[in-house]
Amino acid sequence: MDFKQIQELIKMINKSNIGEVTIEEKGFKLTIKQKEEPAQNVIAAPFQAPAAAYAPVAQPAVQAAGNAPAAEKAKAAEPAADNLVTIKSPMIGTFYRSSSPGKPSFIEVGDEITPGKVVCIIEAMKLFNEIESEVKGRIVKVLVDDASPVEYDQPLFLVEPA
Repeated sequence: MDFKQIQELIKMINKSNIGEVTIEEKGFKLTIKQKEEPAQNVIAAPFQAPAAAYAPVAQPAVQAAGNAPAAEKAKAAEPAADNLVTIKSPMIGTFYRSSSPGKPSFIEVGDEITPGKVVCIIEAMKLFNEIESEVKGRIVKVLVDDASPVEYDQPLFLVEPA
């Protein structure tokens, strides 16, 4: 892990309510702790990379300015979605609808999906994690703009189950 990655990690932790993070790689151990007390609802989730651990916050108390519109859209869409299933972000990172700029999106509104189908990519600390569907159905709505930051457990897609 280089110095720039450590700086980015510190910035991400300062913007969140994460109390402490420890990363171990090949004899290298890094622990970052917040000065404030950690949030009460901390859930440990494995980071999809070897030898890395990640402890995201279930629901941050304060949204970053760039995340507020997406969060408001998601909250507005949820109450009207009685029979819809929500695909949520399993981590903090940057949401991408396609594998690279200029390539077609993994899914569009109206597409049929099955369990295991890649629906998006979330980049976290220079690692690109493919997010797969766990439900069979049809995409009703995309709740996040491409290349937008996302929080842990933030709704990404609404799916009408098949």
